Amino acid sequence: QMYEITEEGGILKKLNEIWCKLTEPLQPQVPQQGNTNMKSLSYPFSREKIYLYNIKDKDTFFDNATRSRIVREILKRTSTKARNSMGIGTLIANNVYDAAYPLHDGEYEGQNDEVNERKLLYREWARYGVFYKFQPIDLIRKYFGEKIGLYFAWLGLYTEFLIPSSVVGIIVFLYGCITIESDIPSKEMCDQSNAFTMCPLCDKFCDYWNLSSACATARASHLFDNPATVFFSIFMALWATMFLEQWKRLQMRLSYFWDLTGLEEEEEHPRPEYETKLLQKKLKSKNITTENSSEEKKEKLTWSDRMPGYAANFGLILFMIMLTFSAVFGVIVYRITTAAALSFSTSETARSNVRVTVTATAVIINLVVILILDEIYGAVAKWLTEIEVPKTEKTFEERLILKAFLLKFVNSYAPIFYVAFFKGRFVGRPGHYVYVFDGYRMEECAPGGCLMELCIQLSIIMLGKQLIQNNLFEIGIPKLKKLFRKLKDERTEPKEMDTNQSKDPQQWDLDYILEPFTGLTPEYMEM
Repeated sequence: QMYEITEEGGILKKLNEIWCKLTEPLQPQVPQQGNTNMKSLSYPFSREKIYLYNIKDKDTFFDNATRSRIVREILKRTSTKARNSMGIGTLIANNVYDAAYPLHDGEYEGQNDEVNERKLLYREWARYGVFYKFQPIDLIRKYFGEKIGLYFAWLGLYTEFLIPSSVVGIIVFLYGCITIESDIPSKEMCDQSNAFTMCPLCDKFCDYWNLSSACATARASHLFDNPATVFFSIFMALWATMFLEQWKRLQMRLSYFWDLTGLEEEEEHPRPEYETKLLQKKLKSKNITTENSSEEKKEKLTWSDRMPGYAANFGLILFMIMLTFSAVFGVIVYRITTAAALSFSTSETARSNVRVTVTATAVIINLVVILILDEIYGAVAKWLTEIEVPKTEKTFEERLILKAFLLKFVNSYAPIFYVAFFKGRFVGRPGHYVYVFDGYRMEECAPGGCLMELCIQLSIIMLGKQLIQNNLFEIGIPKLKKLFRKLKDERTEPKEMDTNQSKDPQQWDLDYILEPFTGLTPEYMEM
């Protein structure tokens, strides 16, 4: 059954037409779907009600992504000869098979004329040369499935929204540059005739110092801490709300066009791991109670079965959050002791650049700690979710995201929160300073405030994570792994195969070299 989608009329239609004309060069050159004004009613597929569906051709009724998903579900659920085990996952773990993956539509590179969807996606979307174009979101969904389609729709919207926020950010920064000469606090600090003598920064070896020596940091912090910054923070709060509302709209729209509405009501199948655990429980209870089995109730895992998993979760998450705080405290101690050691130095340059040296080295240590703990926390969160044995794939993902996000958020932002809200608040006053250990005074902010240090901390952590974690780990390492697998394959292939080498390699051989797909959770987490 088909029905017509009514379009908006009047001024909105005119504006939409003008927008389409203007953005025509930015549209990807992919074949459009048939009639976009007509929509067919849809319903989750059921073999019993096959007469309800408009099946013209059994081979093309399901698209490739759906067919692959059906095959995967069957493979995951087929029981194996081994006791209490199920599916292809067990066979891969026991090295019966090397891998199991759906095949691509063909090569995306090469000069052959046949155009498949993979080649089309590469040409119009997955190259640096077409970065300025809109995404062919329907084709992405058709080729990779709804989940990945929604991820790229979200990523596209996020990138679009970052454009106005970055423009406003640059304007605020430029305002700071322009008004730097008229900023009264930094003017007074830089005034050589107003000689403010300040108390020593450490107890025994430091001398009194002049406030005008901190002129440079005061001027630099004005660039990031000026009246326009207040406007920027309000703007960003509104921006975040606008982004969320816009994403809800886009998600609803895509769910409607991609027929995802009504799928939530359908009950999801339990995960194979859950079913295996249930099987083990049934066998255990059968051994214990052979009688009293008159009433057959539907078995499920109760909270008492899951109690060990929950206890391990609670304990380990608490331990890891404490570990993060310990790392932050360790870096604070490093900063205090290094600053004291450099103050004793005989070299004049070492003494004058204490703050810069300490801040830069401490931030790099912070970055290394964050990167290492990030990898550990990702693996631990996955293991903790597995021992909880969630029933469906959806609950598994939700719990994994919650744990990984909590741990990684605390890990990434604890040092930044410390500098922004706690550093310099517990210093004491001359004659009554606060000491961490014997003779080591609690660290304080630079004379221009902690904002400059916060800026250095943020930029090194953000840029460092971006370069190392996202670019090196996501682009460099997979390329090396792919090369390594290719070389390994070439070496292990027997020599007598040389006679068949004239033939083109099969698609499964080409796809085997590719990096396995790890799911979307790390992608969302990075953003």
